Amino acid sequence: MSKGLLGKKIGMTQIFTADGRLIPVTVVESGPCYVVQKKTEASDGYEAIQLGFAGKPERLANKPEQGHFKKASLNPLRILREFRVEDADAYAVGQEIKADLFAAGDHVDVVGTSKGKGFTGMLKRHNSRRGPMGHGSKYHHRTGSMGAKGPARVFKGRNLPGRKGGVRVTVQNLEVVRVDVEKNLILLKGAIPGAKKGYVILKPSVKVKA
Repeated sequence: MSKGLLGKKIGMTQIFTADGRLIPVTVVESGPCYVVQKKTEASDGYEAIQLGFAGKPERLANKPEQGHFKKASLNPLRILREFRVEDADAYAVGQEIKADLFAAGDHVDVVGTSKGKGFTGMLKRHNSRRGPMGHGSKYHHRTGSMGAKGPARVFKGRNLPGRKGGVRVTVQNLEVVRVDVEKNLILLKGAIPGAKKGYVILKPSVKVKA
């Protein structure tokens, strides 16, 4: 990977192309991001940079965080993520990276946290099939056999009720439709994970559509 951005999901809308086609897009506020730290092959064994995004009050940063940002001559930032790069020396600590890192026509992978759906049953959580509803079956929405007669325990990985959503999700091959550098906005074709105001990671797609 040679580049990446942090951003915040604003919401969805739709735009029209020059030939009149309607495209559903997700608006992402991407940047400005700042290089907070560099990691090199000599000092850390690999090449990477740490990016920060979304400022926060200094009172919300603990002493180690304050020292970390002070070393980079930056105000405290809310989100920190590391990106592998080919040459970390090509970047400077404190450098500002804006939305123009990507251009219209690029394809990106977006990483976010999916919406939490709370505690749900087995059918909704795992897309399972219910039992017969008639003829006195009395077995409609139950979990089913646990297969635990021999070992007398429930094996890990069983499809059971529990919390649904709220997990890290990656959506691949989203096309960049438009970039507004002045407002640091990137318009992506289609939907991305998470709720509005959720933080996301934008990376070059590893499976570019032909």
